[in-house]
Amino acid sequence: MMRATSLRARLLLGILGPIAVFIVINSVSLYRQSLAAATTAYDRTLLASAKTIGEQLDVEGYDEAATLRAIVPYSALEAFEADNQSRMYYRVSALDGQLVSGFEELPFWRGQLPNRPPYAALVDFYDAGFRGMPVRVAVLLQPIASARGRAMAVVQVAETLELRETLARKLLVDMLWRQLVLMGVIAAVTVVVVQRATRPVRALGEAIQARAADDLSPIDAPDAPRELRPLIDATTQVMGRLQRLLDHQKRFVRDSAHQLRTPLAVLKAQVQSARRGDVPPDQALGEISETVERATALANQMLSLAKVEQLRQQPESVTLDLAEAVRAVALDLSPLVADKALDFELSTDPGPVPVRAHLWMLQELARNLLHNAIKHSPRAAALTVRVQAEGELALLQVSDQGRGISDELRQRLFAPFAAGDVASGSGLGLAICREIVLALGGRIALDNRQADGRTVGLDAVVRIPLARDNR
Repeated sequence: MMRATSLRARLLLGILGPIAVFIVINSVSLYRQSLAAATTAYDRTLLASAKTIGEQLDVEGYDEAATLRAIVPYSALEAFEADNQSRMYYRVSALDGQLVSGFEELPFWRGQLPNRPPYAALVDFYDAGFRGMPVRVAVLLQPIASARGRAMAVVQVAETLELRETLARKLLVDMLWRQLVLMGVIAAVTVVVVQRATRPVRALGEAIQARAADDLSPIDAPDAPRELRPLIDATTQVMGRLQRLLDHQKRFVRDSAHQLRTPLAVLKAQVQSARRGDVPPDQALGEISETVERATALANQMLSLAKVEQLRQQPESVTLDLAEAVRAVALDLSPLVADKALDFELSTDPGPVPVRAHLWMLQELARNLLHNAIKHSPRAAALTVRVQAEGELALLQVSDQGRGISDELRQRLFAPFAAGDVASGSGLGLAICREIVLALGGRIALDNRQADGRTVGLDAVVRIPLARDNR
């Protein structure tokens, strides 16, 4: 598995990388410019040598009949030799190439003058080879005039490249070490700046790492840079969700231990009583069966309550038809409806009532509301379920003809284990409904239905947002 690159390494690479590329390009450019300037300077020396030689020429005759004479000792070139590393050679010729003076082995110039020569003279520069060595050659077309004639001389001066190459290497070395020093300074400054810039990140990491395992309090970092605020806020939100989840788990474990202790104690006492023969076997088995059923129902409801919180942390929901979910639950509970001979009615919109939810949530919500309504409805009474869309909300209303609830009980009925009838329920059904509705972003209410100044039933009303992608 590849190791993740640190933030400091990325910053250093991101800063030093472009700077290094720029320095390399700049170094190459400066080296070429410096080399071109040095070449121009040495070419000027060659031109000066050629002019010196041209000044020592004489002529007799005119044009084609002219005869050139030159007395040019080699010592005349020594003034232009910068050191002993390079050597200079010359050749003086007529326009037709006839040698007048100098080194005959030096090839005669056959080129053309540039359209725009770099100097105010008829001069050309080119690279060639002489005696197995590369040389730089300056060619000067020098007009010669005297009282006895006039003509045009071709003066060639060649210089070996040792001095130029030495200068080029010196320029390159000087350029490189200066650029390397600059690169080192930039790298040092960048490292210091990056270290200081990432110090808040390291301090924040150390502060979080130093926390206790159960410390999920908000992160207090008032001095953190603005760029870290989104990360700190997001981390604080995650810690808040984890704290709520842990609190829920602690509460669930505490309530489960408290609520399961009673039926288990009763079950133990019933088993002991049956073993002693205090009650007939059939009666003992019946009491044990009822206790087991109540404990099983309690455990299932506690697991349902825990599952609501689990699904709340998993936002991956789908668009479902609330009416279809309620219809499926009503069909499952139809034996209970038939057992009490209830006049059951399910009223829904002609079309679907779409909501964003998990299917289990919708079915558990409808099952608990219907089960409570069936349990508290008188025999052969009416039980009505209505599902419809109301503006931007989906409405689920379960109406029974029970005794209703008191104002005192209404305040605590949605709390866990707050049953209206302790003997017949665990008090978790409405708590599960409330948690589901809150998870779906809705609200739930229990309203007594009045007629002629008396309570004739109870309406459980749930409103949750409709799915927007279907509106």
